[in-house]
Order: sequence, then C-alpha cells, then structure tokens
Amino acid sequence: MSTGDGVKFIDPERDETFRRGIFNAIIAPRPIGWISTVDIHGRPNLAPFSYFALISSLPPIIAFSCNTPEDRQLKDTLTNVKATGEFVYNLATLDLIHEVNATSTPLPEGMDEFEFAGLEKAPSLKVRPPRVAASPVNLECTVERIVRLGDGPSEVPTHVTFGRVVGMHIHESYLDADGYFLTAKAQPVARLGGIQYAVSAPPFELARQFRRAAEESYGGG
Repeated sequence: MSTGDGVKFIDPERDETFRRGIFNAIIAPRPIGWISTVDIHGRPNLAPFSYFALISSLPPIIAFSCNTPEDRQLKDTLTNVKATGEFVYNLATLDLIHEVNATSTPLPEGMDEFEFAGLEKAPSLKVRPPRVAASPVNLECTVERIVRLGDGPSEVPTHVTFGRVVGMHIHESYLDADGYFLTAKAQPVARLGGIQYAVSAPPFELARQFRRAAEESYGGG
C-alpha cells in the first residue's frame, strides 16, 4: 500500500506482496554463525547460519537462529545442541568462504561436513564439538537456553539458541600488541539478501560527541 509520499507500507501479516526474504536484504550485513556441534554418538556437524548475533559481552552471550527445514522436523545443528548443550562458533572469513558455502549443503544425517568441505578439525578444551582449525577465532559455548518462536497460524517455527562463551581460541597473528582483535585483517564475511555476501570496507574511527555536546548545552555543569 502506498502512503502517497513515495513510501510503501507493507503489513507482513496481511499484505500479499510481502516477501519474507526482504528482511535479509534490509537487515544487512549480518555476521555468519558458522556452528560446529556433535550428536549424541559424537559425530560432528558443521553448518552456517545467517541469523546470528552477539547479544552481550558480559556475560558473553551469542545467539543463532534455526528455521524449520522442509525435509525434517529439526535441523541437525538444533537437534545436537538440544541433546548435548554445547556448540562452537567459528569465524567465517573471506579465505574460507567456499568451505563455509560447502557446509551449507544438505547432507544425509551422520555425514561429516568437515570432511565434505576439506576442513581440518581441532579439538576443543571445554566442550565436545571440534573447531575449524583454519578459522582465526573459535568460541566454545554452552547452551544457556533455546527459545521457540513462530507458532501462529501459517508461521514457520524458529528456534533461537543462546550460548555462553566458555572458551576462546584466537590465532595470535590476529591480535595487536594491546590484545585487540584485528578485524580488518581477518576479513569476516557477512550475509546480505539472496545469495549475496559482503566483506567489511576499511574501518574508520568516529569519536563520541555526547560529552562535548552536553558541556556546550549545559555549560559544563
């Protein structure tokens, strides 16, 4: 529906022109949650998720979302985190993007995505799932909670897994002398809409102006 000012209003619950993929193009770029898990038999699984975010740094909480797949009730990743309560986040970088894409292939249950994508595993220290050895950062996580959404009429159930970071593996070449992570060097890849991806442009710095503005407005009091 046009509001007459060059702006289109869409009601996602009622408008027949609504396409849910539009959110992927608007809420972008989004970091990729490259999640490794194991099932109850210890068999590894590795899959990328484009709905992923850092929720809090203290406590350190990250989250990723699993939509319901068409061929089974739950994705293997979700089945595994429900059963074991553990997962590992692996940073998806530009030099690993083809491997990231390969691990999105819907393989038969029990097949090893690490082997399928030609990725070497590295052992974790506090959780059972292995790490992607070539990734510059791996975050070992334990599940805090899993929230189910989307049980309304015609909706598709979605599960959001919140994980607490209990261990970090960072390749030392990606840390500066003060211990800060060199994001630009790592070139993390983000998701856009459709099959589009992006890499961050060179970063820029911008100092906060709140204090200066407050001092000018209130005379420094």
